[in-house]
Amino acid sequence: MTSPRAPQAPAPGAARRKAIAVSDHTLVRERMLHPDRPLPLVIEPAVTGVDLVEWAAGHREALERKVLEHGAILFRGFPCKTVDRFEQVIASLSPGALEYMFRASPRTRVGGNIYTSTDYPADQRIFPHNEHSYSPRFPLRLFFYCHQPSETGGETPIGSTREVLRRIRPEIRERFREKKVLYVRNYGDGFGLPWQTVFQTEDRGEVAAYCASVGIRIEWKPDNRLRTTQVGPAVMRHPRTGEEVWFNHATFFHVSTLPEEIRKPLTASFVDDELPTNTFYGDGTPIEPEVLEELREAYVASLVKFPWQQGDVLFIDNMLCVHGRESYTGKRAILTGMAEAQHSKDLEHGPRAAPHAR
Repeated sequence: MTSPRAPQAPAPGAARRKAIAVSDHTLVRERMLHPDRPLPLVIEPAVTGVDLVEWAAGHREALERKVLEHGAILFRGFPCKTVDRFEQVIASLSPGALEYMFRASPRTRVGGNIYTSTDYPADQRIFPHNEHSYSPRFPLRLFFYCHQPSETGGETPIGSTREVLRRIRPEIRERFREKKVLYVRNYGDGFGLPWQTVFQTEDRGEVAAYCASVGIRIEWKPDNRLRTTQVGPAVMRHPRTGEEVWFNHATFFHVSTLPEEIRKPLTASFVDDELPTNTFYGDGTPIEPEVLEELREAYVASLVKFPWQQGDVLFIDNMLCVHGRESYTGKRAILTGMAEAQHSKDLEHGPRAAPHAR
């Protein structure tokens, strides 16, 4: 924490006033949302008029340590009411919001690099995952802002990847370390996002250039359809803590994780490598059903959830925390921004030291 500013000396001849020392601890209070779970840490104003942007910018180093310790911080009760203000919060805690590239979820840009969290129908649940963990380039930090909570449901469950990793048997972890994960995506077949949306361009040359720059293989199919494949690590090392992290989309992108009402028509229409998304071991062999079930159970067991309140800002370390979405009723406006781009090739064999709090 930074020290309080020293009071200025009074002007000559002015009446002397008693100096009042205002500790940073009197401005905000901290608590655990769930006493028996490591996340999220809740930070709330202890007095009226605390500006989250100014306060966060002044305590950025301390908040960095806290998000590395807990994985997620929920700022609650601060006056954050607009998209611009949310983007300022992101800038106070990071180098600024990134553009959403190599997309997997339908989202709408609402201003700057701020997007709707997802445009999936309200009656669908979204399985827990790390943002962009399928991509060779992903954000280290993720932010959510509640502009309008839903009437019912609509929570964003979060969970610790440290706990996910602990729940996966060592032999399964080792298998994925060795084999890695093969991601196969097909675009333009009537399901999922078209490649023009995923890559934010109509130019096939731009798609090819981007994919070549990050190690994604492309295959153009008839009728302007596209398939991409890439192999990525299942386990990485966190760039700040040096700890080993379970970080991949092997479970989320696998067809067996889809709800039955969606999975059945897809598997009836497409073979495994023609599905909109699917995953395999890195050598192309299928991931065993019992392994996938163990992985799903590990994700779900890690989760905690809370009802959104208007103005909430959730600050997440994307490698230490997974997130999902519950179904809901009524209008809901949860916005998101991403920050601090990382490259998986740099973290696959990162340092083993842990310089920050664990």
